[in-house]
Amino acid sequence: MRHSRRKPRSKSPYRSGFEERVAGVLKDAKVAFSYETLRLEYFKTCHYKPDFILPNGVILEVKGYFTASDRTKHKLVKECHPELDIRFVFQNANNTLSKKSKTTYAKWCDTNGFKWCHQRIPHTWLN
Repeated sequence: MRHSRRKPRSKSPYRSGFEERVAGVLKDAKVAFSYETLRLEYFKTCHYKPDFILPNGVILEVKGYFTASDRTKHKLVKECHPELDIRFVFQNANNTLSKKSKTTYAKWCDTNGFKWCHQRIPHTWLN
C-alpha cells in the first residue's frame, strides 16, 4: 500500500490551492483585487411544523433534547411570527445546553421569552 506524502502548505491567506492559483493569475495579469474583504448576510427560507396546536392557539413544542439548531430555529420563528404563543414541554427542563454550559433549557426559555414546563403540561395552558 502506497502512502502519498503531501507537501506542507506555506502560510497562505487563501483557503485552497485553487484560490491561490487564481490569485496568482490575477496578479500576473496586473488586475487589482481584494480577497474575502466583504461579508454578506443571506437568509434561508425554512419551514417549522409545530408538534401540537391546542384549540386556544397555544403551540406546544415537546423536547427531550434541545439542540443549538432547535434554539436558533425557535428564536427565528418568534422573530418572524411574534403573534404565536409557542411553549416548551421539556422532558428535563434542568438539562444544560451543553456540557460546558451552566444555562438550563428552562433558563434559555426565560431569557428568550418562551413559557416552558417540566414534563407535565399545566392545566392553565389547556384552557
